[in-house]
Amino acid sequence: MPVEGTVDPRFAGVREVFAEVVAGQTGTGAAVAVWHAGEWVVDLWGGYADAARTRPWRRDSVVMPYSTTKPFAALCALMLADRGRIELDEPLSTYWPEMTAPTTMRHVLAHRSGHVVLDREAPQEAFYDWDLMCRLLTEQQPAWEPGTEQGESALFYGHLVGEVVRRVDGRTLGQFLRDEVCGPLGLEFYVGLRDGELDRVVDLTGFDADFRRRCEEGPELLIRALNNPPGALEPAVVNSRQWRTAEIPAVNGHGTARGVAGLYVALQDGRLLSDRVLHEATSVAGSGRDLVMGDEREWGLGFGLDADGYGMGGVGGSFGWWSRAGGYAIGFVTGVIADHDRGDRVENAVRACLGLPAI
Repeated sequence: MPVEGTVDPRFAGVREVFAEVVAGQTGTGAAVAVWHAGEWVVDLWGGYADAARTRPWRRDSVVMPYSTTKPFAALCALMLADRGRIELDEPLSTYWPEMTAPTTMRHVLAHRSGHVVLDREAPQEAFYDWDLMCRLLTEQQPAWEPGTEQGESALFYGHLVGEVVRRVDGRTLGQFLRDEVCGPLGLEFYVGLRDGELDRVVDLTGFDADFRRRCEEGPELLIRALNNPPGALEPAVVNSRQWRTAEIPAVNGHGTARGVAGLYVALQDGRLLSDRVLHEATSVAGSGRDLVMGDEREWGLGFGLDADGYGMGGVGGSFGWWSRAGGYAIGFVTGVIADHDRGDRVENAVRACLGLPAI
């Protein structure tokens, strides 16, 4: 399948690299979008949208980027905090009385609450039953004293944030996101797809033996975090209608590359958060070893941080990012579950066009 879309002539090299990435994917395709200096300079897509490779990836195709969803979830709470409806350092029980663990929304947003695993075996149905998942979380003791350590809440982040949003605002996180963020800004990104959107979804492919081996070799907390409830890494589950229409805001957003990058454009333009709250969200709230992921990380409030900027990637290779050094927003989404080398190649092509060092 040929690569389609538009590229500013100054970024012609990005099309070449992206075309190579798409040609190398044996399952479904990918898309990339880059905003720089007030305009979209890259908006490309290519490959197939279905596992049988009969349906082309289109401009409006949406794909699940796993944890690339988390900043969208965090933003909902940050907006309510900006409006004075949530105090980040209040006990979570102020808004959610059943949550008796001594944690706060700041702890949750910065992956410091300790709600990373369930000790009790949970059914797959918990993904589709919001109240059940929230009840399981209230019954679970944190893996560490909240605020003392950090570790990504792989599957539960969106429920921890979203239940407070629901209790304070009355809307589910997915509905809040549609009404307050993505709808007004025209961003193609959704948590909980509707019937009319399902024919645009890209199948996730590539759950091969190498991927599964790498998952099984991770830290013990990560293995537990990703497999209870079961199914989050199973293609038959994540490609199902039931999964796609549920709200699992840690991982199951569905969007375009432009929708992902557009979040960071809107943040930088001041259309979503005040300067004060954006600064707080993108400053270091915790650093050191991530006990779930097993590496050294810096977390803001909903965003991963490094010297270049802020954003979030997900299992499988998708990511969204704002580069302070380059003044660009990038979204890369892929239907093939693999590593992040492909997205790094594409972003480095962008950086080469801007005269920046490779990441």
